[in-house]
Amino acid sequence: MRMRLNAGEIRHIRTLLLSHGQSGAAQSLVSLTAPELAELLLHLHPKELLALEPLVGTERLADAMANLDPAEAARLIVRFSRGSAADILEEMGPDDATDVVEELGQGVAEDILAEMEGADAAEIRELLNYPPDTAGGRMTPKFVSIPPEASVASALRFIRLQAAEAEMIYYTYVIDRADRLVGIVSLRDLVTAEPRQRIADIMRRQVIRLPASTDQEEAARVLMAHDFLALPVVDNVGRLVGVITADDVADVLQEEASEDIERLGGSEPLNEPYLTTSLLSLFRKRVPWLLALFLAGTYTSFVLQAFSGTLERTVALAFFIPLLIGTGGNVGSQIVTTVVRSLALGQLTVGDTWRVLSRELILSVGVGAVMAASMLVRAETMQVDRSIVLVVSLAALCIVLWSALLASTLPILLQRVRIDPAVASAPLIITLIDGSGLFLYLMLARLILGL
Repeated sequence: MRMRLNAGEIRHIRTLLLSHGQSGAAQSLVSLTAPELAELLLHLHPKELLALEPLVGTERLADAMANLDPAEAARLIVRFSRGSAADILEEMGPDDATDVVEELGQGVAEDILAEMEGADAAEIRELLNYPPDTAGGRMTPKFVSIPPEASVASALRFIRLQAAEAEMIYYTYVIDRADRLVGIVSLRDLVTAEPRQRIADIMRRQVIRLPASTDQEEAARVLMAHDFLALPVVDNVGRLVGVITADDVADVLQEEASEDIERLGGSEPLNEPYLTTSLLSLFRKRVPWLLALFLAGTYTSFVLQAFSGTLERTVALAFFIPLLIGTGGNVGSQIVTTVVRSLALGQLTVGDTWRVLSRELILSVGVGAVMAASMLVRAETMQVDRSIVLVVSLAALCIVLWSALLASTLPILLQRVRIDPAVASAPLIITLIDGSGLFLYLMLARLILGL
């Protein structure tokens, strides 16, 4: 099965749209899946989009837009008339439509919402009240709910009526007259129960639920931990306001992973796809980090300046500086990447600080011994004085241990003070270890060599 359109197919469809070859274009478009149509949309000019609209219809356009990044979908949707944009958003799920509206300018968003049907616009406005990175901001209000006094037969009839509109029909939520969540029944429970049984008699009363203010990453972890298809979202008084589904979680995990990778690379996360991000925005995202790392790196210069006399008296010490600080940086980079990812997946918490530190220190004793032996061999092959061989070997061990201490604890300490642990990126750790490792090396040289 093909995964994407090739350049030739895209050029062919564009040519048909521009040359008014409507029948040929329609024939080419009919077989496209939603992801393929989404990819095509990204390559079309405004006139081509307008020619495409009547050929595929608003329902297929909505499915395609749902496969795009919200920023990309917003960039495309404003090229349609306000009425067409409203029709497309009405066909999208409320949660997906809300993500797109959040990317629009306030004036444009209000114009499009004014064109939408009252109920659809009201749902989007309600979702806009929740921060986008919370369970409330990720949820959909399209769920099936029934009262506890309903019969199984009436519940099944109701589900059939709501199936086309609801995001999730495998779980039916039981609410009281104040819309508070009091239970849940699965579709399996309903199908296997007697038609005359009351929902109150078969529902599960212990329901895992998420407050609307729950961070989206925590919501994703809870859903994955219990292997559910969806979780109910409630307000501060326990009223059911929406559900967050497995596909929402997949989007959350992808976004969070992307942010962590970008921060681990020493850059601020992008708010939109790379190719649609302006060069000025990329400049602003990268330069502050580079300046911060530059300032942190000046510590290395100060250390070299402070120990210039030591290096002048024993020039051979300088030969090993790149090897030692490179080793420390590599060890720190390995550890910080592992710890940050484990924190992101919920495998580590702040309470695990000492366990992480003890494991990494024990491991680093072995790693440090291997690196110290490697340094010893390297120093011997360079035929330097035995006292310098001792300094280099001890320095390798100390720098590896120091790298392990810094890289294993810094991300967890940042988590403790509610800062994204990915800020402790590999470039930052390497920069910190460069200066401090060099200081350790030259201090050992002074002590052992009596300089």
